[in-house]
Order: sequence, then C-alpha cells, then structure tokens
Amino acid sequence: MSEPSNRAQRLQDLLGLSDEELIRTLDASALELLSGELDHRPEIGILLDLLADAEERTGAPMLARWLRASGPRGVPVDVLTARDFPAFEAALDDLAERGFIVTRPG
Repeated sequence: MSEPSNRAQRLQDLLGLSDEELIRTLDASALELLSGELDHRPEIGILLDLLADAEERTGAPMLARWLRASGPRGVPVDVLTARDFPAFEAALDDLAERGFIVTRPG
C-alpha cells in the first residue's frame, strides 16, 4: 500500500505504524489508504494534537519505541488499534508524568 494523506502519513511516521495498524486505528479501508483520502478522519487531528507534547518531550524515535513496549496500561499500540482513545490518552499522560516505563509481563 502507499500514499496515505499528509496528516495520516505524519501520524503513521511519528508512531512507526504499519499500513494495517493505521487502517485499524482510523477504522478506514485499504482503498481509502491507497487513494490518500484519510484527511477527513477526525481522529487524525486529535491524535496528532495529543502526540505533539509527547513528541516534543521524547522525540519521534522514542514514541515509536514506547508504542510497542509493555507499560503500566498494556501495550499502547494495542490500545490505539483497538480505538480505545481514552486509554491511549491516559497512556500518553503516564508517559508525560513518569517518562518511558517498561514493565515485564507476569
């Protein structure tokens, strides 16, 4: 797949999301992704706004790493792709308050 919209591409690049993860996060279709018609999704602007502070504090490479690490609220990419945006926002709040914390399962 290729060429998501500019804002969708920014979100994908910032978090290191695969095409499938982006599609699930935005509840979009592969056709929307291929055609680059994702800018109408309100989630994109909201997520980019939520991520702006975290990106400034930690940097994009750390955000991508944090997204896939198990933390106090689980694995953020799982929460994001499940479209549980309040839980994702809470995980970002944890990141802002405590920094990048990795927990071990079990």
